[in-house]
Amino acid sequence: MSSLALLGGKAEVQGVLRPFRALGDRERALVNEVMDGGLLSGFYGSWGDEFWGGPLVKRLQSLWCEALGARHVVSVNSATSGLFAAAGAIGLSPGDEVICPPTTMSATAVAPMFYGAVPVFVDIEDETFCLDVAAVEAAIGPKTKAIFVVNLFGHPARLAELRALADRHGIHLVEDNAQGPFAMENGKPAGTIGHIGVFSLNVHKHIQTGEGGLCVTNNDELALRMQLIRNHGENVVGDVEIADITNTPGLNFRMTELSAAVGVSQIERAEEIIGGRVAIAERLTAGIGRIEGFKVPAVRPDCSHVYYVWTANMNPDALGISRETLLAALHAEGVPAAGGYVPPLYRLPMFRERRAIGRGGFPFAGSSRSYADGLCPVAERLHETGFVTYEICGFDPDPDQLDQMVAAFHKVFEGREKLAAWEREKA
Repeated sequence: MSSLALLGGKAEVQGVLRPFRALGDRERALVNEVMDGGLLSGFYGSWGDEFWGGPLVKRLQSLWCEALGARHVVSVNSATSGLFAAAGAIGLSPGDEVICPPTTMSATAVAPMFYGAVPVFVDIEDETFCLDVAAVEAAIGPKTKAIFVVNLFGHPARLAELRALADRHGIHLVEDNAQGPFAMENGKPAGTIGHIGVFSLNVHKHIQTGEGGLCVTNNDELALRMQLIRNHGENVVGDVEIADITNTPGLNFRMTELSAAVGVSQIERAEEIIGGRVAIAERLTAGIGRIEGFKVPAVRPDCSHVYYVWTANMNPDALGISRETLLAALHAEGVPAAGGYVPPLYRLPMFRERRAIGRGGFPFAGSSRSYADGLCPVAERLHETGFVTYEICGFDPDPDQLDQMVAAFHKVFEGREKLAAWEREKA
């Protein structure tokens, strides 16, 4: 075994890892067509055909409907906007409660708050990092109006179980599927099993438009409500057939034709783009899964994983070193691994201080929900000590670099006793 780079040896990974950017001639050509035509956005905030968007926006939505087997796709300018539109479309109101995981990007919990709903954080599974169904069921109460589930890192949550649970209680299931495009559960695409699924087209995702998002639903009324929220619905609500105009005032969540041009080009080769990411993740899993002390990503039966992020649960006792030392050693070898994901959302100041919007404590006034540590012990443990991540959609290693990354994990494991001694000396 060669010397550990952290202790003065040569780094295992050679060269600079390229960033992952799945953009090419097709995207450039279609963007140039838009530029030459001069129609950069096809929306108007008033009644008429242009209320629904421009030709490429409509084409993008149609292509995603076809790819997902969905009835409706509503494009928006970000997944955050999509979550906002979904929260409004399902009729959230002040005093309602929404169940969501603590381990996710903040927008999952924040979007419902703008309609007055209070987040109820529920713990996650140790292996998939997705919502624990039993914990969700235990948390449902008279104020619960929705479950916002996240298909974290690209693996589906237990979506069929959660949909059945939601239907049994007469509440909505909204999928935050920002990280899981074309992941599957029992032959159905993630993002299509809930009442609404929200996809991200952010620059860091598998399929991107720079900024952008999509809301997917098979429900006609929910689709219309999201379209109203997307584009100043207050101006046109009198022109459409809708019995209840609650939550129909809208904002500008509209996608440009330029963004749609990139999105059309990307969805046309989605299988190629996502397949390339999955191949990298599976190579890491095959090479690292044999190392004692690491548990590579779990994939539930009848599911597929699309690996926005590759994860390895670590056993500090088996390794004999802390996560901080492990990461220091991997970084020295040239592996851009990270520890944990985001802190549990209830540690954000707005939850600790119960102050978010306006000066009256909205939306927490009148709620007795506590956001103290210990609320979700699995999420806390995993974030603090439990796992390391590699951003599959952040880097594009060549085959040699990928093999070198695998070798780096083995090298660090084989040198764990020296690392433990280094750790003791630093203490």
